[in-house]
Amino acid sequence: MNITVAIDCMGGDHGPHVTVPSAINFLRCDPEANIILVGIPEAIESELRVQKINSGHRGIQIHPASEIVGMDESPALALRNKKDSSMRVAINLVKTGEAQACISAGNTGALLATSRFVLKTIPGIDRPALAVILPTVTGHTYVLDMGANVNCTAEHLLQFGVMGASLVSSVENKVAPSVGLLNIGEEEIKGNEIVKRAADLLRSSGLNFYGNVEGDDIYKGTTDVVVCDGFVGNVTLKTSEGLAQMLATYLREEFKRNLLTKLAGVFAVPAINAFKRRVDHRQYNGASFLGLKGIVIKSHGSADTIAFTAAIKRASDEVRGGMLRRISERVAELSQ
Repeated sequence: MNITVAIDCMGGDHGPHVTVPSAINFLRCDPEANIILVGIPEAIESELRVQKINSGHRGIQIHPASEIVGMDESPALALRNKKDSSMRVAINLVKTGEAQACISAGNTGALLATSRFVLKTIPGIDRPALAVILPTVTGHTYVLDMGANVNCTAEHLLQFGVMGASLVSSVENKVAPSVGLLNIGEEEIKGNEIVKRAADLLRSSGLNFYGNVEGDDIYKGTTDVVVCDGFVGNVTLKTSEGLAQMLATYLREEFKRNLLTKLAGVFAVPAINAFKRRVDHRQYNGASFLGLKGIVIKSHGSADTIAFTAAIKRASDEVRGGMLRRISERVAELSQ
């Protein structure tokens, strides 16, 4: 299946130095894909020359954009004042159908605001949600919302469940992915009124609703999808990142403590490297803004080429899996 993805080349901490090589890496792995590199042409062409690729290379097209959205820029000001930013132009290409998806490592708030303004939401979806993949002992799980919506109603949480299940079905070919609702306990009596109401809605939705799950269930891989509001989700994500950094620091300190531990560290290198590969966050890079009339992937701002290539592949998987169609059909079933 031929697909075209638009890349905001100027976004993120590294701009074209990461986005352009990542696009080339992706094309080498997926010769049926096409890439539109959006941004300041001179900067993109300069990086293409570094990669020894000419601008007329098969599958590569450059689309000019004269502005860049800063990482610390106000989303409202970016939406109002930067209509020719690389971010907005990439999103516009999805709206016009010239691309089926766009990827950006830029300002998260500006990307969400611009995507929602330009693309609008799927009928029956009130708010887009940010879905992130997290590693588990059994593989990985999808958690949403991870920060796009701080205050949610029970109906919003139901919609998140529908979108998360549709995402898993489209990219992993699971007929009935399991959905869990993040709560302070597994019992039905636990949680505030919004969460209890959301559980009732999910239970009668026709989804494969597992029930309430607790925080440790995320990394156990208890369910394919974990649903929560954006406040809880973002705290969960940042806590997980902080814990991982702390454990890595402790491990380095222990192996450097004395000559004996240094020697033990040498023998432990194969196991440590295998562990790093299993939990390497780069392979999970690429958060999906679900619920829009188009596929938008948010890469981590500090992503390197391995991570940004993974985000591009995530976009292509969602396109080829028909994710938008699956969400639309499932939402329509709920409204009947």
